[in-house]
Formats: sequence, structure tokens, C-alpha cells
Amino acid sequence: MNGASREALATAREQVNALTESTSVDATKLADDLAAVTALLDREVSLRRVLTDPAQPGERKAELVGRLLGGQVGGEAADLVSGMVRSRWSSPRDLVDAIEELADYADLIAAERAGALDDVEDELFRFNRTVASSTDLRSALTSRTASGSAKVELLSRLLGGRAKPATERLVTRLVTQPRGRSLEGGLEDLSKLAAERRDRSVATVTSAVPLSDQQKDRLGSVLARLYGRQVHLNLDVDPTVLGGITVRIGDEVINGSIADRLEEANRRMAG
Repeated sequence: MNGASREALATAREQVNALTESTSVDATKLADDLAAVTALLDREVSLRRVLTDPAQPGERKAELVGRLLGGQVGGEAADLVSGMVRSRWSSPRDLVDAIEELADYADLIAAERAGALDDVEDELFRFNRTVASSTDLRSALTSRTASGSAKVELLSRLLGGRAKPATERLVTRLVTQPRGRSLEGGLEDLSKLAAERRDRSVATVTSAVPLSDQQKDRLGSVLARLYGRQVHLNLDVDPTVLGGITVRIGDEVINGSIADRLEEANRRMAG
């Protein structure tokens, strides 16, 4: 998203935070309502263009949202979207992407209320790894010919009773309504969003053998000092690392493995 859309999304997220501070607001219901609005605007190209047209007065666009959504979704979701269309958006798609992200964010807030946010982060990471390691599973979940109900049934068998409700909801929504996103990319985005909810960075740590609790604590402390914020560790084991660890945070990679050091030595010798 460009500057205007990023600012509008940040404002809308603050509004979601304010809304959900009240325990009377059902965060899961808010997520469902925002997902329904996302689906509507994804289908109706002309409507989303009207709602993001900078030539139209914000109040007029908000009134249109009120007429369209009144009685269709909860008052909190309708008011939130009405406020969003008053903002300036760089493109019509940005508005839809933002509403979709807020739906995911609301589900993560529900997980946080249940004391399950850390578990959801870990489950999203592990499911992403499962998908990456199974071509058949990935094909089944991303098939354009398979029905949505078939994918929901498959996910229910995989996650039902084994994962937190928020994890199952987030993954199911991503699989059934990908909106052009890759499955792996969407799962990674969800993990990052969960980390942001805790104001944390996400580090993918690859090691030859599982790290001990003491090693994990020490690594987390070092990374927190390095980045000036809490860092959530997603742990992966890869025997080809040969020893040491490799840490990836966003686009930055910190290499500390024996294999990397050997490769660097070979490059120097070849030079």
C-alpha cells in the first residue's frame, strides 16, 4: 500500500482496537462481518471504485455504506467501514485489502482474549511448513476445480480439534477466499500480523537439531536487544544446516551455520 492507504489502514486498526477494548463487542462476529464486506467489495468492482473516489464527498460515501450494510452486518462493522470510506485510498483494491486484514486482525484479537495468541502464531507457522513439505496437500488446498466445501472439509480433518479455533478460521478463510494470494504468502502474512498484535518481530530460526529451552531463551534475548523489541521465534529443523543456526527476520538473514561458513571459505579460496 502507498502512503495514503497505509495511513487510512493505521487509523482503521486503531478504531478496531478501540472497539474491541469493550468486552461487549464480539471480536469473532466483527471478523465475520468484515469478511462478508470484503467478499462483497471483491465482487462489486464498480462499488469499490465509488467508495474510494476522491471526487465524492466522504459523508456521501459513508451514507451509501450505511444503506448497503444496514441490517446485513453488525453495527460495529458498518460504522467501521463507513469511517474507512471517508479516508483517502490510493487504489480501490487497497480498501478491500484493508478490510480483509482487519477481519484477520479481529480474529487474532479474539485469540488474544482467549489467551491463545501465542499458540495461533505457532500453529500458523507449523501449518505453513506442512503445506511447503506436501505437494499433494498444497495442490488440494489451492485447486481451482475443487469446491470450497471440499476444502473446508479437508481443513476440518487436518485442524479440527488439533488447532485453536482462530487458527482454523484464519486458514479456512485464506484457503476459500485467497483473492490472488499464494497460500504460503498468505500464511506468512497472518503470522506477521499476529506478531504485530504483540508488537513483536517474527524470526524464523533454522537449526540442525532442536534448540533447548535455554538456547531459545538466550537467542530471544539477543535478538530483542539487537532489534529493540520482543522477537517471536518460529523454529524449524533442517539437518543440512550441519550446525549453528540461521535466523531470518523479514528480508534480513543472519547466518551462523557451519554450512554457511564452509561456503564462505570456499568462495574466498576460489577468489
